[in-house]
Amino acid sequence: MTAQGDKLNRYGFIVDRSANKIEIKNAVEQMYNVSVVSVNTVNYHGKRKSRYTKAGMLSGRANDYKKAYVTLAGKDKIDFYSNI
Repeated sequence: MTAQGDKLNRYGFIVDRSANKIEIKNAVEQMYNVSVVSVNTVNYHGKRKSRYTKAGMLSGRANDYKKAYVTLAGKDKIDFYSNI
């Protein structure tokens, strides 16, 4: 995402799974004071995982999550490292 942020002015966020594109756009514009051109979303499904323990084999699954790719307008930038 760092390369896309520099070249395409696009940033990635992990968002709530029930959030839609309009809600994501409004939240980013309010939090960072930028104008958003487009929002693309991707739903990721958690991978199956298993491990061996003394009690036997434990199997489970990683959590599902949703990722949003936000493209900003013009010369707008988001500086994530200014607070550090």
